Amino acid sequence: MRSAYWTVAVAVAFVPLSVLLAMQAAHIWDGLSAERREGFGLASLADLAAWAAALCLGVLGVLSVTSEYRTGMIRVTLAAVPARRTVLAAKAAVVAAVALAAGEAVAFTTFLATRGVIGDRPISGYTSAFGDEAVELAAAGASVAAFALFGVGLAFVLRSTAGSIVSLALVWHVVPVMVGNLPAPWNDRIGSFMLGGLPAQIGRKDQNSIYGELLPPGAAALVLLAYAVVPLAAAAIVLTRRDA
Repeated sequence: MRSAYWTVAVAVAFVPLSVLLAMQAAHIWDGLSAERREGFGLASLADLAAWAAALCLGVLGVLSVTSEYRTGMIRVTLAAVPARRTVLAAKAAVVAAVALAAGEAVAFTTFLATRGVIGDRPISGYTSAFGDEAVELAAAGASVAAFALFGVGLAFVLRSTAGSIVSLALVWHVVPVMVGNLPAPWNDRIGSFMLGGLPAQIGRKDQNSIYGELLPPGAAALVLLAYAVVPLAAAAIVLTRRDA
């Protein structure tokens, strides 16, 4: 599909965009006085790029399914491979491989490129070593794959491109914002389960965001896995119980 190339291209485009933001931050830092530098900080651009890539690859997961339902080719697919769960597993495997490769590439490349731009400037959030960030970066890349599989499962359940993409956007951004506005301690408790906050919890990194930080690394990894497994399990049930 042509749309598959576009969605991956948009995800990768966040790498140079992040570099431009890092260049701007470095330029601003160089022009600040010593007093004003103390309060200057920059959010993790690697996390931001992976977060944006998750939506792009989630859309790819949706399109890998709904494009066949839209054209009617799903009937040909299921006629060629009557074992419907095999069809689901095959689609999930291909999407997961592409999304994982893209997610890890975006996360690690953005980190290395932006750190190269920032250099030895002690900007808040950019002073830790690569080894201290590696686990979180790997988890951020894995979250892209998890969200892509979330899109695959959702698309098989809804069979609608528009409905699936809107649902993805709600889970990706709208629900976390709503959760962040809940009264304490529920904002932190529920926020800990939001997709965007899981990589930092897996990497045991303190964060200042709308997400909670209550889950230990193992629990956060299981929640990340559930984002992929639960929708795919629902898709497996629906796919075998209704007509194409």
